[in-house]
Amino acid sequence: MDESPRVAIVTGGSSGIGLATARQLVGKGYDVVVTARREEPLRAAAQELGARYLAADSADPEAFALVVAKAGRVDLLVHAAGMNDGTFVRKETVDTFDAVIRANLRSAFVVSSAAIPVMSAGGRIVFLSSSSAHEPHPGKSAYSASKAGLNAFAFALAKEVERDGISVHVVTTGPVDTPMLDGVRFPMLALHADDVAQAIVFLDQLPGNVRLPEVQLSSVEDGPFKPDLLVPGAAKELGRTELPT
Repeated sequence: MDESPRVAIVTGGSSGIGLATARQLVGKGYDVVVTARREEPLRAAAQELGARYLAADSADPEAFALVVAKAGRVDLLVHAAGMNDGTFVRKETVDTFDAVIRANLRSAFVVSSAAIPVMSAGGRIVFLSSSSAHEPHPGKSAYSASKAGLNAFAFALAKEVERDGISVHVVTTGPVDTPMLDGVRFPMLALHADDVAQAIVFLDQLPGNVRLPEVQLSSVEDGPFKPDLLVPGAAKELGRTELPT
């Protein structure tokens, strides 16, 4: 039997959920390649983790092909890269809409099409999605559409690659306390990035014969485990420091 460590590529690996996931995978003995667009924070993250790295845009086929080549083979692909941008349709530009779709949906196709050829039976793909896929947010039409499209893409892909022994999952989350929320204009109850990372690690422990298309995660809203209220910087500037009643 092959006793070499599982090789994982984690996109968005320089911060947030991607970084938290990479940290947990390294701690469990995985050979991890982290990737993100910005070289300096990615290098710092990789050095902290003891992971390999290559800066790349996950929506660029040529750039991401180099990431896969660096990995050599792929046993686990965690696609955590993405962006939360946009505003109300009457105010939004086509360029912003296109950028969100590119970052959140086109990238899912690019990373999958690059990784699948070097995946064997037992390989796994995990996409990070958002509750906006199921409950679209006004003022976030592009983001909501991109995440709904991501879910649909993942569910279709799962049916394509099941015959190859490859599993595909979507982890759909409510708000997660990461830099992506800095521009949000209202307080919220949020998960921690490590909470989501634990779910991703759990998925890679599942037997290959188990289907689990989607895991939905959100913070509890009451009781002893209710988290402290997260008030993003943009919400503080507007004086919004409490949940709406």
